[in-house]
Order: sequence, then structure tokens, then C-alpha cells
Amino acid sequence: MTAFGKLIRTTAFRLTLAYLLVFALFAASLLGYFAWNTHRLINEQITTTVDAEMSELSDLFARRGLRGIVFAIENRALRPGANLYLITTPVGQSVAGNVASLEPGVMATSGWSETAYRRLDDQETMNHRALVRVSQLSSGFRLLIGHDLEERRRLFDIVANAARWSVLIVVVLGLGGGIFVARRVLRRIDAMTGTTQRIMAGDLSGRLPVGRSGDELDRLAENLNAMLERIEALMTGLKEVSDNIAHDLKTPLTRLRNRAEEALAKSGNETEYRVALERTIEESDGLIRTFNALLMIARAESGQARGNMDDFDAAEVAHGIHELYEPLAEDSGLALRVRSTPARLHGNRELISQALANLVENAIKYGRPPTAQPLGADAVAGLGGHEILIEAQPDGDRVLLSVTDHGPGIPEADRKHAIERFVRLEASRTQPGSGLGLSLASAVATLHGGVLTLGDSHPGLRATLSLPAVAGEALAVQTSNVPQKSA
Repeated sequence: MTAFGKLIRTTAFRLTLAYLLVFALFAASLLGYFAWNTHRLINEQITTTVDAEMSELSDLFARRGLRGIVFAIENRALRPGANLYLITTPVGQSVAGNVASLEPGVMATSGWSETAYRRLDDQETMNHRALVRVSQLSSGFRLLIGHDLEERRRLFDIVANAARWSVLIVVVLGLGGGIFVARRVLRRIDAMTGTTQRIMAGDLSGRLPVGRSGDELDRLAENLNAMLERIEALMTGLKEVSDNIAHDLKTPLTRLRNRAEEALAKSGNETEYRVALERTIEESDGLIRTFNALLMIARAESGQARGNMDDFDAAEVAHGIHELYEPLAEDSGLALRVRSTPARLHGNRELISQALANLVENAIKYGRPPTAQPLGADAVAGLGGHEILIEAQPDGDRVLLSVTDHGPGIPEADRKHAIERFVRLEASRTQPGSGLGLSLASAVATLHGGVLTLGDSHPGLRATLSLPAVAGEALAVQTSNVPQKSA
């Protein structure tokens, strides 16, 4: 397809042609209305003038007879730009006037008519037209008074000529503007097309160009770029998951196979076989938990959980997690506390509870302070060194679900890296786990339009889920502290 053919097929060019047609029709209608109104106005002026003269001459005929009206007509006919006058006998013979000839039958009918005529001083054929009125006088005489329509014709020609030039100018400017707009839009579309072709070829880092005008194409490009960033993040995550599964799950699967092989080779009685099977089941449960976590992350990132969202109180979730994990914390020598204020959330309660549970599990695993640290080192914060605090608090239009411990924490440089899948920092290598807890919490926060932030509790880690609160929900502030049990 040629460049011009491509140009005229654009939507912008077709819209310009449509607007051009509408505008041309509007301009033609406006000029037509002006011409018609001018025609009507001139006719009204002629009829008013002719009626006045007809009345005056009729009165003159009634008072002075034929001689008086003939004298008046001859005088008026000599004036420059005079009207048309003609008086005839009952048999149609001309008596006086400045009209040499008329169309047949004009003088035979009283009233208004439009006719061709020739003046007495005009040697040409009847190439003029006039609007005339014929009236019958007493004794059978007929009087014609009219006005030449040359002025009306000239004005109509002026309007028609202006209309032709106006339509021509509109068409030329419209086509020129359409080509300019279409080429400008086409350049932007071609730039977008080139970017999409590179993206389809595998370059997911490509982004559509965004101009400075902020028009609909810029807004479309911004939304598409946001979508492309999301797709790139998902594809990168998929690649990382594939790589991590290949590396991180290979070890437990190999260990599972080696233990089974060892049991077949070395076990000689039922007790040894049972121990080998129990260890195999334990290893399999760990693999199942890992795959379940991956499925939950995929479910959260794909948005499939949006169909199970409802309003609930974040404080109830915090208390539920506290009751569930308090015995585990006590077994680890830690005190688990909860501090909450009623705050309404709209989301998937199961996923938000799982995300908060993952944060609590991490705090229990890694939140124990070093043995050399005195228990009262962080008394300013109101927590003992061996305590973990779960909080659910409203914060403006957000709800904060946080878990605070007083362990070694996460260095600021590693916090962004810590929420990636299968990432386990050096300090946690000796602890059991898959490295998916923070990844799931981050995916759940993103699903609900929130964010997971990792901060410093001096010392220790403060992990916070910041989620949108239910709009317009007003709840009384109530602080609930669960009694602390001795470890």
C-alpha cells in the first residue's frame, strides 16, 4: 500500500472528511438561507413600492382622467432608474409608458406576475425580467407598474459566487487539514506499531512513546505502558519461578530419592522402614507446602481471588492469627501480643490472613534477639526483647497490618530482594523454609491495591501490610490488648 493510500485510510482522515462534509453542508445551507431571505426582502420592497405607486396613479386617474395619468406616467418614466409603466386601452393598444413589449397574456390578467420585457429605449430582445402588477381601471383601461429584477439577479450572483468560493476554500482547507492531522496521527500510530512489533519479537522492555499534549493517544500509551510493565513483571516472575523451581526444588527431590534408595539398600526391619517412610512423608509435605505457596502467589498475582472479596474487620484477623500462633511463639520462647483498633477492609479474608500468618511465622523463626542482648534494651518501644507485636490500625484511608520483632532484622540493602520468590538471606539459611512467605504477602498486598513494606524496629524488623480501607466506613476507636502469657 502506498503512503497516500495508507494516509487516506486512517480514521483521522475519514473523520476529517466527515466533519468537512457536515461543515460544507452547513455553510451551503447558511448561504442558501441568506440568498432566499435576500430574495424575499427585495420582492417585498418591490411590491411595497409598486403598490404605493399603483394606489397613487389609480387615484390620479379617478380625479383627472386619462390625460392626467398619461402626463404623470410620461414624467415618471423619464427619471433615471424609473419603474416600468404601461397603460393600455380596452383592446390592448399602448397609450403611454416606457415598456415596448411584454410576454403574451401579461396585460390580460390582473395581479402580480414575473415577466420578460423590453423598454422603449432598448433595441435588444427581451433579455430583462421584471416583477409587475396589472390593475384594471375604469372604462376598461389597464395599468401596469413593475420593477426591474436586475438588482435581485446581481445580488443572487454575488451570493452564488461567494458560496462557490466558500465551499471551494472549505474543501481545500479541510483536505489540507485532514492530511496534516492524519499524517500527524499516523506518525504516532506508526511509532506505536513499531514498538509493539519489537515487543512481539521478544523485547518486553519496549514502551510506547508518550507525548506532552496529554491527549487521548498519550493516555492510551500511558495505560498500555502500565499494562506492558505488568506483563513484563509477570513474565520475569514466571522465568524466575521456573529457574528457582529448577534449582531450589531439585535439592529436596534429590534428597527424597536418596533417602528412599538408602532405605531400600540398608533397612533390614520394619522399624527402619517406618522411619524412612516417615522422613519421606515429612520431605513430601515440605514440597507440597512449597507448591501450595506457589499456587497461592500465582492466584493472587493473576487476580483470580477478586471474586471472593468481602468486607471484614482487620482487627478480627489480627486476633485470629494471635490465637493460632501464640502457642508456637511460647514454644520458641517468645511472647506474642496483639494491639488493634477496629478497621474495615474489603478483600479476600483468607489470603490476607495467610499473608499476616506468614509475617508472624517469619517473626517467630527469625525474630529472636541475640542472647547477648538484655531483655529491656527496647523498653522505650513498650516491648520486651522477646516479644512479637501484631498490630491492626487505621491510618487515614489505609489500614495497616504489621508484625514487629526484635531479632537481627533485614539490612536495608536486602529488603527489596527479600520479597522475591525462593530468596533466603544468609542469616536464614539454617532455618527450615522455602523463601516464599514474604513473596506471598507482597502478592496479596498488590492484589488488594496495597503494598508490603519492610522497616527497622531498632532493633528488629517491622513488616507492614498497607491496604485500602473501606470507603466511608466509620468505626469507634477501640484498643484491645490480649493478656500476655508467661513463656
